[in-house]
Amino acid sequence: MAKITSIRSFALLIFLVLPTLSVPLPVCAEKLILYMDTVTKQLYAEPGENRIKLGVFQQVEETVSKSPAEEKSRPDESPTRHAETRSAQDSEQRVETQSKQTNEQIKHASRTPVPSAEKPKEEKKWYERISIKGYTQFRYGKSLWGDNDGASYWQDKSAGPDKSSFLIKRARLALSGDITDYLYFYLQADLASSAILRDAYGDLFFDKGKEYRVRVGQSKIPLGFESLQSSSERLALDRTDAMDCCNERDIGAFFMWTPTHVQERFKAAKKLKGTGDYGMFSFGTFGGQGPNNVDLNNGVHIVGRLTYPFQFGNGQLIEVGASAYHGRYVPKYDKTKITGVPEKGIRDERVGVHAILYPQPFGLQAEWNWGNGPSLSDDKKTIANHSLNGGYVQAMYKYDGFRWGTLLPFVKWQRYNGALRLQDNTPQDRVRDWEFGVEWQISPAVELTTVYHMMNRTDLKHDKQFKSDVVRFQVQWNYF
Repeated sequence: MAKITSIRSFALLIFLVLPTLSVPLPVCAEKLILYMDTVTKQLYAEPGENRIKLGVFQQVEETVSKSPAEEKSRPDESPTRHAETRSAQDSEQRVETQSKQTNEQIKHASRTPVPSAEKPKEEKKWYERISIKGYTQFRYGKSLWGDNDGASYWQDKSAGPDKSSFLIKRARLALSGDITDYLYFYLQADLASSAILRDAYGDLFFDKGKEYRVRVGQSKIPLGFESLQSSSERLALDRTDAMDCCNERDIGAFFMWTPTHVQERFKAAKKLKGTGDYGMFSFGTFGGQGPNNVDLNNGVHIVGRLTYPFQFGNGQLIEVGASAYHGRYVPKYDKTKITGVPEKGIRDERVGVHAILYPQPFGLQAEWNWGNGPSLSDDKKTIANHSLNGGYVQAMYKYDGFRWGTLLPFVKWQRYNGALRLQDNTPQDRVRDWEFGVEWQISPAVELTTVYHMMNRTDLKHDKQFKSDVVRFQVQWNYF
């Protein structure tokens, strides 16, 4: 403040001294523009760096106050003196105002922190981009009533008539990460019974937006919806028989295209039991003999899929799509009992449609497919091509108001007439099942699912229909 006061005093001094000078000033000295250096607080008559303008100052003559009588006695006195006096007063006020503004600027500058030079972000090493995740599913099933004569449920050893046992259904461990901006890898194994390779693929991207890519290796086949949905996300404990046609995975190469806005919708749908991003449009080829198996007929399967997630103004997501595949499959069979199977395999093809109203909070999920595939004959002596069809409808509700987590009650009906090509001898399969269940997401790490399963299906061991009601439980813990 002392420096600012000195500035003001100096400016006033100019007004007092200039009129007293006996030497006449040149015309250019009648007006003076002053600048102040905000750093050194010195005054200058010229603009420059760090200098702010204080104002324009004009030379005036000092006026002496006179009595009213004297004013009246000199009526011929020019009014210029009064104007000059007012000009001097105005100049003084401007100096004072500028000084106050300068003071405020200095105070503000002293309070404003000087930005420090940011250190450039170091690019992560490739091994720092790798993440680990997985989950484990522990199950228990208890038959309540039904045909208890040794019938079996092929998808779950803990469930079925006359059975009650514990089971580690899945114990998955996965490594994944972006090695570069254009290469992503995924590696997953199942350690439930023995170490089995489930996924081993790389995504090669053509652009930084990751809209276009080619996936090569062993991965899920882009087909349908439920077969692409992770077992950790699925409400029902097992996949529908009609959709479990290719064991979900195979070795191949697939082109995938997903526009940026669709990528965001797939991410949102993933939190609502979605599949994730397997391409809005995908097309490719795979061996056809299942995961961890080589081709046996010098031929490949062709697959194509198109799906689109619509999003409405209220945020509701609805996904609809269609998919199909074609090829020839060489079944596994007992050559001592079955003959006449073509060496190049049997025609294997399907076309399907799917539609999902994501649970926000009410949801519906439906899928159906039709096709032809290898099937054991009625006399059990040969394997030939037969038609097939089947699907499911599932209703669900997402309730987030529960005090201890989230509840997702659901009901599912499935139907299938066909065969199971990945089972030995490709046995015929007829299914008419109902499931009533609820998934309790206690926390992001722990989930508990309870299902009342009304089975009406084929016993693949004894080739006959059976009925049974089974209560099934599953505890799933996730590690990230």
